[in-house]
Amino acid sequence: MSSLSSSSSSSSATKEAIFISSLVILWYSSNIGVILLNKYLLSNYGFRFPIFLTMCHMSACAALSYFSIVFLKIVPLQRIKSRPQLLKIATLSVVFCASVVGGNISLRYLAVSFNQAVGATTPFFTALFAYLVTFKREAWVTYGALVPVVAGVVIASGGEPGFHLFGFIMCLSATAARAFKSVLQGILLSSEGDVIETYSCHRTLILKSEPRPRYLLQDLIFTFLLPGSSQSYVDILTFALPLEKLNSMNLMLYMSPIAVLVLLPASLMMEPKVIDVTLELGREHKFMWLLLFVNSVMAYSANLSNFLVTKHTSPLTLQVLGNAKGAMAVVISILLFRNPVTAVGIGGYAITVMGVVAYGEAKRRFR
Repeated sequence: MSSLSSSSSSSSATKEAIFISSLVILWYSSNIGVILLNKYLLSNYGFRFPIFLTMCHMSACAALSYFSIVFLKIVPLQRIKSRPQLLKIATLSVVFCASVVGGNISLRYLAVSFNQAVGATTPFFTALFAYLVTFKREAWVTYGALVPVVAGVVIASGGEPGFHLFGFIMCLSATAARAFKSVLQGILLSSEGDVIETYSCHRTLILKSEPRPRYLLQDLIFTFLLPGSSQSYVDILTFALPLEKLNSMNLMLYMSPIAVLVLLPASLMMEPKVIDVTLELGREHKFMWLLLFVNSVMAYSANLSNFLVTKHTSPLTLQVLGNAKGAMAVVISILLFRNPVTAVGIGGYAITVMGVVAYGEAKRRFR
């Protein structure tokens, strides 16, 4: 019996390891793939429309999120329960659009390797916005770990042969917007409730909760028969249900259509030739539409795989895998695009990555 149980546990552990490894491979390939394809389309292919490209990504995310949740049932469908919640999601969607568009614009001017180096400063902006918006303070050791994060990018900028000021500003803005979105998401979609106070008034039992905007108020009426009498009395129970926090897949389902509604008019106004040039490129290059389709599907796959890897691994494992993914993207991009790099640039990026690792470790130890 013991040998059978040990063999079955070993088999299940092997299956789980294979499953998680497959998720990581999907996460790496879709994340790195979408970055490299973005760079190829925007810089090498002549498709110079980052806003329209982002709109294609969001359209694919909207359609595939609906299919995955409603038909494949990867996660349960969560519904929006109030207008304030919808406004919060719309706010997040606009900030998310700004971060993605800024990142895609920067890829027109910067090498992927340098783009990834600047993007690694996300923890710095997250800590900054968390303090400015929520007044949340970290330990001084944690803030100290952010020094090499910023210093490494400064060094990498000085050693970047293809440095472009506008591309750098857009990349930095995209990184800041991404961090701001994560802080906003934590505030706006928080489902944590406060302590509920109860008190009785005459024959009515009432439960109160503050702040009210976070809750959906409902009334339940209970009828009790008085002992030794045919009369009854009514107790009205008012209670507060905390609004369910949307998981990242449902959040993407609702954010994506809003993003398309924002990006479509923006693209038509700011990129007036996008339709003509896209159709012309489609006629000249038979793989144009396939590239756009694969690129858009990869954008959704990156979000889906990120959700699944986060769900099935620990935060520490996720951090290590994320740092390795960034480094792998840098190496692959250099091999593919042959962009020149210097020892100073590589050293700066290495310092930034080490700073990110130190920051994650400091946050874990000094909570």
